[in-house]
Amino acid sequence: MKILNKNFSQVLVHILFWMLFVFVSLFVFSDFYWKENPFLQYLFLLVIIVYANNLWLLPFFVKKKMYVMYIFVFAIISFLATQLYCYTFAQCGCSVFKCLSDYLWQSLVPLIFFSFVWMLYRFLDEQEKVEAIKKEHVEMELKFLKSQINPHVLFNNLNTIYSYALEKPNEVPDMILMLSDNLKHVLYESNSKKVSLEKEVQFIDNYIKFQKIRVEGVKEILYKKEIDSYEYQIAPLLLITIIENAFKHSALNSDISIFIKVEGSVLECLCENGFKDVNEVDSFKIGLQNLEKRLELIYKDAYEFNIEKGEAFKVYLKIEL
Repeated sequence: MKILNKNFSQVLVHILFWMLFVFVSLFVFSDFYWKENPFLQYLFLLVIIVYANNLWLLPFFVKKKMYVMYIFVFAIISFLATQLYCYTFAQCGCSVFKCLSDYLWQSLVPLIFFSFVWMLYRFLDEQEKVEAIKKEHVEMELKFLKSQINPHVLFNNLNTIYSYALEKPNEVPDMILMLSDNLKHVLYESNSKKVSLEKEVQFIDNYIKFQKIRVEGVKEILYKKEIDSYEYQIAPLLLITIIENAFKHSALNSDISIFIKVEGSVLECLCENGFKDVNEVDSFKIGLQNLEKRLELIYKDAYEFNIEKGEAFKVYLKIEL
């Protein structure tokens, strides 16, 4: 459809130009009547010259980057076409300089105009190719970044199920169902550019349930949500990076606080946890670099991402959904 629109616009430009050019030549700058006007006879030859230039000469010289040579050839063609018009069609009997001053514009204007149109559309085509390459690069980078997230989340859940299979086997079936939902979300729905906020939050809910089981008696988890609507869309697996890192790097016998708020299409996530030592902080920050890259690729100027180190490690994310 896009190609058809572009082709249609080119055809329309060509038709409108020739209509305007013929009108100006016949009614503004011509003393001849329609039947007697040599311009109408010359017009067919001019059309051939113009499109030969667009189809063969211009692409050839641009491809070879012989721009000076093309200008020289262009000037020669314009000169010869004008002389042909003067002495063969108009038969004005005027001098070479008089001929050029009176009639050069009739050869020069369409040649320059359509050369410009050709270069303009070529530039637009090149821009489309560049944008397509950039888009492909971004998609590949996003897939790579998400592929680094998926295994961590799933392996943690599997480890939790394994430990419960040994200690509390009666609770394993429910955990397997939760894991099944998470697998579906990670392997299928996360391949989309955007997923429903409801599914993303459900995925986080299940993950935190697993973590509460895994760290029971070792860490205190404070999880709170304030969501005015689940009808929004969000890029998948963004929040889980913050939350997972909080569990992975938090100190023993510490608190982990997670707060998710959605109000008026603005999502805020604040995650706070105690950390083990100074060196652990650097490791924690490295783990969040992928998230920041994804945010920049997907949301650009529509997000806010801050990391604060104090008595606790705080990560704040704000996204315009």
